[in-house]
Amino acid sequence: MKTSDFEYELPPELIAQEPAAVRDACRLLVMDRRTGALEDRIFRDIVNYVRPGDLFVVNETRVLPARLLGAKRGTGGAAEVFLLREVFDREPKTGSSAVWEVLVKPGKRLKPGSGAIVDFADALGNVALSAEIIDWAEGGARGERIARLTTTQPSLDEALHAVGHTPLPPYIHDYTGDEELYQTVYSRRVYSRRESSAAAPTAGLHFTPELIDRVREAGAGWETVELEVGLDTFRIVDEDDPTAHQMHTEFYTVPGRTAEAIARTKADGGRVIAVGTTSVRSLESAWSAEAGRVLPCERATTSGSTFHVVDALITNFHVPRSTLMMLVSAFSTRDHVMAAYEHAIAERYRFFSFGDAMFIE
Repeated sequence: MKTSDFEYELPPELIAQEPAAVRDACRLLVMDRRTGALEDRIFRDIVNYVRPGDLFVVNETRVLPARLLGAKRGTGGAAEVFLLREVFDREPKTGSSAVWEVLVKPGKRLKPGSGAIVDFADALGNVALSAEIIDWAEGGARGERIARLTTTQPSLDEALHAVGHTPLPPYIHDYTGDEELYQTVYSRRVYSRRESSAAAPTAGLHFTPELIDRVREAGAGWETVELEVGLDTFRIVDEDDPTAHQMHTEFYTVPGRTAEAIARTKADGGRVIAVGTTSVRSLESAWSAEAGRVLPCERATTSGSTFHVVDALITNFHVPRSTLMMLVSAFSTRDHVMAAYEHAIAERYRFFSFGDAMFIE
């Protein structure tokens, strides 16, 4: 198998630049993963495929307002700081300061040791947050820096929400709509101010509270995991041999309640339906061969080629040559998935994060 086997030609106009007007009114391509048979439906029709005893597992993570647009102190030059992950072993975190690994633009003007500080203003024009570039990130292949964030606001969290923007994938251009539409409704319902992802678990964007209620009324359970989606989720595979690709890891949590629900579902003959590839990665990483079940855990994801937990998958259409294309193909077959994508292109489905969905059962 070669990386080029997961290449396909996508007309640019099929890359969705905004979400569907109604979340669950987008299109749904249903595929039998064993035969490759296809059906064209609407997403809210997913309830028609629910069997009593099924279990939906969703990633409840929220996207951090990680894109900070500001000005370099002293010169006023435009600068951007993108938050990647919080660093806890550099210095103590306080209510008004914390250390983060970041990406910066322009990189040549924001180097460690130069005293570079970027200020970020709120809607009233007052500086609410500052980032001092203090070091290079260890092993940073993209020129990652270490920055100290400080604020005069009551908390860093409030400052980030005053100045930060929700990051969107690089193939979405000039979106000016409601940034909350790039969050799942269930992340809002369980929102505890814990935001840690650089991208949304987009398969879940299609659910509304009413549709979730209908899924439950149809006899399915609904449980959660949390996986912190990183920027590398958008990275395509450059190597000709996909096994040579360096897989990124992401921190995830599978609660005890979810692990127990999966065990009951399996014992009763129900299906575990993963909403999104992030849920798949969490559940399959949490599988214990020794215990023969999913165990509750908090750790980094692992890679593998065998599915032990997931029986059906809701997912969006993925970027060519991506690990997500390969994951979906491994869940069915490469030929079935490529044929489904060919059908979706011919039928003018909308692709990628704001696009339409697939249900693979």
